[in-house]
Amino acid sequence: MGIATFAIGLLPTYAQIGVWAPIVLVALRFLQGLGLGGEWGGAVLMTLESGDSDRRGLNASWPQVGAPIGLLLANGTLSMMGAVTSDATFLSWGWRVPFLLSGLLVVVGLWIRLTIEESPLFREVEASDAKVRAPIIDVLRHYPRQVLLAIGARIGVDVAFYTFVLFITTYLVTYLKLPSSYALNAVLIAATGQVLLIPLFGRLSDRFGRRPVYLFGAVGAAIWVFVFFALLDTRNFTLIVVAAVIALLFHAAMYGPQASFIAEMFPTEIRYSGASMGYQLAGIFGGALAPIISVALLNRYDTSLAVSLYVLAALALTTFCVVVSAETSGTDLQADMVNERRERGSPASSGDRHRGPPGP
Repeated sequence: MGIATFAIGLLPTYAQIGVWAPIVLVALRFLQGLGLGGEWGGAVLMTLESGDSDRRGLNASWPQVGAPIGLLLANGTLSMMGAVTSDATFLSWGWRVPFLLSGLLVVVGLWIRLTIEESPLFREVEASDAKVRAPIIDVLRHYPRQVLLAIGARIGVDVAFYTFVLFITTYLVTYLKLPSSYALNAVLIAATGQVLLIPLFGRLSDRFGRRPVYLFGAVGAAIWVFVFFALLDTRNFTLIVVAAVIALLFHAAMYGPQASFIAEMFPTEIRYSGASMGYQLAGIFGGALAPIISVALLNRYDTSLAVSLYVLAALALTTFCVVVSAETSGTDLQADMVNERRERGSPASSGDRHRGPPGP
């Protein structure tokens, strides 16, 4: 991910290499997605399986905080570059600076990855030689229901997030003809609140359960999306900020417990592959398509109501999947690992993960 992000800052322009410029850009974005797919599961499991069992929701929510922090760093840097450069200078080279600065984060991330130890649970798996030979095949064979529920539980969260954070810019600038700074600053303010709200809701899921907190966010976001566009239509900056802040509050209520909720669906031996598969497939069908579908709906029907109904449908799917899923906050991961091994034997050879991308 770090190499791909840094390389975007060095990308030749269309004037220099023609159509290869957007092709290489898409390829680098694809590599960023692969990086996220490999690292999310490892980061979540390292925090989930370490620390007190009654704080797993809080612990696993910390990697999720990376999303709003990333928004703050990226949008903040872009905003700073826009303020200190002219429009022509920004389009010429100013936009490259945030991508090149990402190299500093790569150094920090690499240092963490090279020095951190495995979680106690996974060290026990390694010591007992209970690692799974083909984890993805094992997940599909024994846990297809959990994978489908994980996908459904995340799709609505992603669709809502990209509507509240990304589509807001398209809607305000293209449809309402407002300055892009309205959307940028509103999202920055809302993301600042999410830095605190995500771990808060993660902790609340430890106390009240993953499903009640998750459902609060899903139902709240499904209702708020209609108010969200109504507030945007006022063209009043203060109300636009209110729309974004409350929208990301409901998103945080889903995003905070999401990591632990999905990861706890699977036993330790295949948790990395199972959680990563459910999470990333949802990203393809939810987050990746959301901006395209939202723009198409707005162009086709010329009303935000069509986009709101799309978000509502996605959140309805998420609500259904969370309702039919088992509550996972009380799961004993230690006992779960022992029972799984007893029921299916102790498969040997290469394992589900050393916290790297899940293999076939």
